[in-house]
Amino acid sequence: MPELPEVETVRCVLEPQLRGLTIENVRAIRPEVIAHPDAAQFCRALKGQQIQKMDRRGKFLQIRLQSGDQIVLHLRMTGSLLLMPAESEMEAHTHLIFQFAGGTELRFCDPRRFGRFWYVASGTEDTFSGVARLGPEPFDPDFSAQYLEAQCGARKKTIKECLLDQQILAGIGNIYADEILFAAKLCPQARACSLSKQEWERLAAVIPERLHYFIQKNRISPQEYVEGKGKDYRNTPYLRIYGHAKNPCPVCGALLKKEKIGGRSSVFCPSCQPIRSE
Repeated sequence: MPELPEVETVRCVLEPQLRGLTIENVRAIRPEVIAHPDAAQFCRALKGQQIQKMDRRGKFLQIRLQSGDQIVLHLRMTGSLLLMPAESEMEAHTHLIFQFAGGTELRFCDPRRFGRFWYVASGTEDTFSGVARLGPEPFDPDFSAQYLEAQCGARKKTIKECLLDQQILAGIGNIYADEILFAAKLCPQARACSLSKQEWERLAAVIPERLHYFIQKNRISPQEYVEGKGKDYRNTPYLRIYGHAKNPCPVCGALLKKEKIGGRSSVFCPSCQPIRSE
């Protein structure tokens, strides 16, 4: 699933190209990808609207319109967005098409059809997409060790599970939770309530640093983005432990271990991130 750095890559590539475009029509080939309202209302409400900008909130994208309305979308496991000339060949599993004046189209492709779109009218509270329930962004000025400790310090859940909780902090998924905890030298199995103040400080410093790092490594040109069909993210060579179970730790050489924590696979170094006795 695309996480915060990948979704930010999509925003950075598409936002300058979408800004100012007018939606002439919306084609819902697979209406089920529209979660709110029904597909006919969704398409009708967007016809003739001009795009002001595109934002990101956690793993969500928000296409803001000049009218004050917005389109909220989540790529989920396999979704991608491609801005293409109208005459270009359509990718398999294309489910939703925004047709713009000038002959370009924004196409949503998703082999597994888990991705979803929501239309939010100006002045309407978004009670359906889940954006309103998100915790702060890792880059928010108010995000701090004190915030993390206040939210998680009394919890018996593992620190890995806390990082994956979008209501605590928006945007972190399985990949970057592993990378963050490795950089912070914290075992993903550690109970949140067992962390010291120094460990909360270290974790709070590492979270934005690692995410910024991977956002930079993911940078891609619009041409490269299209060639990679909106999914060719660059972070894989820079992941230090995710996907490297049973390989040597890049710091100490010990074999990386893989465990299931809270139903999710987790990779860590038993030497650099020792399991603590609690």
